[in-house]
Amino acid sequence: MELSSISASLLILPLLPLLYFLYMHQDPKKQPRAHGLKSYPVVGTLPHFVKHKNHILEWSAGVLKRSPTHTMSFKALGLTGGVFTANPANVEHMLKTNFGNYVKGEAIITMLEDFLGRGIFNSDGEKWLWQRKAASYEFSKRTLRNFVVDTVQFEVIERLLPLLERAGRDGRTLDVQSVLERFAFDNICRVVFDEDPACLAKDSVASPHIAEFMGACNDAQNAILARFNSPIKSLWRVKRLFNIESERRLREALATIHAYTDRIIRERRERGEARGDDFLSRFAAGDKHSDESLHDVITNLVLAGRETTASALTWFFWLVSGRPDVEDNIVREIRAVRRASSSNGVTSGAAFSPHELRDMHYLHAAITESMRLYPPVSLDTYVCKEENFLPDGTFVGKGWQVTYCAYAMARVEDIWGTDCEEFRPERWLDEAGVFRPESSFKYPVFHGGPRMCLGKEIAYIQMKSIVSCVFDRFTLRYTGGEGHPGLVTSLALRMEGGLPMQVLLTNRGQAVSC
Repeated sequence: MELSSISASLLILPLLPLLYFLYMHQDPKKQPRAHGLKSYPVVGTLPHFVKHKNHILEWSAGVLKRSPTHTMSFKALGLTGGVFTANPANVEHMLKTNFGNYVKGEAIITMLEDFLGRGIFNSDGEKWLWQRKAASYEFSKRTLRNFVVDTVQFEVIERLLPLLERAGRDGRTLDVQSVLERFAFDNICRVVFDEDPACLAKDSVASPHIAEFMGACNDAQNAILARFNSPIKSLWRVKRLFNIESERRLREALATIHAYTDRIIRERRERGEARGDDFLSRFAAGDKHSDESLHDVITNLVLAGRETTASALTWFFWLVSGRPDVEDNIVREIRAVRRASSSNGVTSGAAFSPHELRDMHYLHAAITESMRLYPPVSLDTYVCKEENFLPDGTFVGKGWQVTYCAYAMARVEDIWGTDCEEFRPERWLDEAGVFRPESSFKYPVFHGGPRMCLGKEIAYIQMKSIVSCVFDRFTLRYTGGEGHPGLVTSLALRMEGGLPMQVLLTNRGQAVSC
């Protein structure tokens, strides 16, 4: 044995009795609760989390389903503790009842700050509240909703449908996940700062600036995830200090992102009163927002918009591919809406109007049910400011991270019934076939309480526009073989290996020019 190892052992040995004494005399009410998991001396249940860190979503869902309270916690002496929960009462306690005690926390904010700054998705307190009020004001405007609708319809009609038409005629298999991610990037860039990457345009090549920006966003996201996935949470600081991979990649990506956003912000400032309808132009009007806060607006909204919609629709199209009865119901509803518009003297175009989309209750239910099973944000974590007990009796220590798992909640029979793991849109409809929402704490896909997603309505408009136009003309069939696709827990829930699908022409709707 090396001398250093012997010295370390001699230093630790005198502490062992103290550690054992503290372990044996912990407050029973504050003991970790992880039913069915072996608890080890001193380190508790922490080894289970380390062992399953590469598939934490599936593993934690299984444990939470078995737990009587649908909650598990861990704590090791000398280390901070943590809680995972799939209990709606606990979710409501965190997101609403005791909102002020469950925050993003400096540790999490600092890990994301390089990329997201102190934007609306990465801030607490007055900083968050001020941004929330400003964003809420803009989201409430009809002009913004109209701009979003026009942007989505352009991307659907001019790019997505022709792409599917060509693939169907050529017999090509498409990675629909990739298609949806490119669609989402085009769409969010136009909505946020009114630039068109044209990722889906036929025979087009994105400008060098936008291509670099897109690649830099991907690199930054991967580097940030590496920080969270590291077993030593502060290791990224050392790697950044010495410019070691992946921190070196992050630094290069951030330089590209900042150079791009600097140019965009400068141009918006120069516009003055002649502003556009995009988010950045709205926020840049006047001198209320600094250039730094405008950087945060761009990165926060681009990140949210490019990930969540693409994730939701990827899993939706996969689920519907295996359920032709659900697709038939959607198609029947689309045809009924078209007939109703025609009988009222309204000529329905290639896309559907917001009014027509609102009448598609079954489609709304099908998308909602898909997100129940595969929520884009499958895990969401907060930090407890002061020690607290959750409604189910679980102790939460000061500084502990508390994570609610929307993915696990969808698979708990106590919440959704014995058919909880079945894709059944009808669970969202009343006897008249009208959509019936559930509590946001039972269905936290769009979060809940004061942090409820401001873009929920716009997200549904986007998703329903895409699905209705696609199923009005095509059928998509999954060609990835038997078995369940793998889950990739990134900033949004992605499908491992993509979503290979064959496009079948149905001639249900109007012809699409290519």
